[in-house]
Amino acid sequence: MAIGLLNKKNKSTILKASSSSKNPISNAQIPLTIFDKAAFDLHVAVLYAFRAPVPSNEAIKKGLSKVLVHYPHLAGRIMTDKQGNSCFLLNNAGIRLIETFVPTTLAEQLPFTPATEMGHLLPPVEGIEELLQIQLNRYACGGLVIGQTSHHRVADGQSMSSFNISWARIVRGLDVDLIPFHDRSSVSVPRNPPKFEFNHRSIEFRKSTVLDTSTFSSSIENFVVNFSSDFINKLKSKVSEGNQRYSTFECLLAHLWKKVTQARGLAPEECTQVRVAVNGRARMKPAVPMEYFGNLVLWAYPSLRVKDVLEESHSNVAKAIHGAVTGIDNAYFQSFIDFGELAKGDGEELVATAPEIGNSLCPNLEVDSWLRFQFHDLDFGGGGPCAFLPPNLPVEGLLIFVPSCKEKGGVDVFLALLHEHVQLFKQICHSLD
Repeated sequence: MAIGLLNKKNKSTILKASSSSKNPISNAQIPLTIFDKAAFDLHVAVLYAFRAPVPSNEAIKKGLSKVLVHYPHLAGRIMTDKQGNSCFLLNNAGIRLIETFVPTTLAEQLPFTPATEMGHLLPPVEGIEELLQIQLNRYACGGLVIGQTSHHRVADGQSMSSFNISWARIVRGLDVDLIPFHDRSSVSVPRNPPKFEFNHRSIEFRKSTVLDTSTFSSSIENFVVNFSSDFINKLKSKVSEGNQRYSTFECLLAHLWKKVTQARGLAPEECTQVRVAVNGRARMKPAVPMEYFGNLVLWAYPSLRVKDVLEESHSNVAKAIHGAVTGIDNAYFQSFIDFGELAKGDGEELVATAPEIGNSLCPNLEVDSWLRFQFHDLDFGGGGPCAFLPPNLPVEGLLIFVPSCKEKGGVDVFLALLHEHVQLFKQICHSLD
């Protein structure tokens, strides 16, 4: 059965932060940090499904209005100041809220997969100025699917995870336990004089060019693979040697780097690398609060020859990943901040190296880990989500690790690969040989 036709009486409104708050929203202009400029310049879409009972739309909207008081950037707009610099205008212009009704039960539609047609469960992202959009899709059984889009220049995944959990707490009648930290200027203070030791102009940024993506966009397949907790434990035992222990993320990435490389059939002497997102909150000195709301991510680039990825042990591949990630330390973050300060006066536009939509990364990969985001705490009153999905990965070679909704300790990996590589990958991805 198709996902279901939406009621024609869809309701779209602008929702603003609660005016009854003691913390009125100002019209402050907040410059984008160098970390914001390095992030994807696009809206990130996610879907959360909740089985009944779920609080009413009115209760959820009321909680949303209250939580926006603590997150004024999301209800603001991106603008250009008189000097031509991009800024956040904290004007409480509001977010887009859409309400729909799906005349079927949620159980009839689950499980959602990347192959499921879900565009109607999400707000449109073209030609909009709102930085956050929420679509409440209410099912006949009382279940709810929340479609959310947020602009990546406003906040990274850690920040949006905190926002969602705070929103759910307010709906449950609780206080926001972790007040967001908004002082963007304090987390990007340059040295005096500023100096940078790494080639950030080529690592995090690139020259502004238009990439031809027509070859790839139509041949990218999105799919999801589940790795059970039992598989993860066996993998970690295989990867860990002696006193060296690797994280679940490092072990699973080492495994998938091997399997994707094998499925692609790459030449042995070709080089392959992985772009790994690294959260700077705990790495910078002094440490930045985990409640920091914004972007604070840079990337590590472990690189190996194809033959080494395929022939070396899981442990050695994990070691290469660990070493590259460890190198994105406080010194690297400080160098990047100093680069941002020096780049202010040179007049050159900074274009992030984030891949273009529809592009192919082959022979490389990019991976984001959402394993530490507290999805199971996203509870509006009827329990955590029964399904979670990033609906469309628009870049070949992109992987996202997400805690499994089915089993504690399990991991769902969402992937985008070229069609011709998918079947072989699925055949070999659970083999530990």
